[in-house]
Amino acid sequence: QVQLVESGGGEVQAGGSLRLSCAASGRIFSMNTMGWYRQAPGKQRELVAVITSGGSTNYEDSVKGRFTISRDNAKNTVDLQMNSLKPEDTAVYYCNGRINSGSAFSTYWGRGTQVTVSS
Repeated sequence: QVQLVESGGGEVQAGGSLRLSCAASGRIFSMNTMGWYRQAPGKQRELVAVITSGGSTNYEDSVKGRFTISRDNAKNTVDLQMNSLKPEDTAVYYCNGRINSGSAFSTYWGRGTQVTVSS
């Protein structure tokens, strides 16, 4: 069984920074594309950033230049460095990943971590 556990959320003032971490554990043969999503109250969950197994990245337009996604394949971790945070970044942030735990790739989600940006 594969688990994704997020950490690093919290409350910060506008303009501040936070670093989110996602650790994958369990039976892991390989990790494909990993990503961070977020869901604000009353809104749909949206993609924030993704990173492929080869290190290629893609970002949602509103976070480009402010957020950086990275991964450590040896440690099975994916991080999201968030700088110049804005109140509209307030949301629950979820880690997502395509992981092969034996026979095929499946999609896994973490439980989420709250990020609150105050003005």
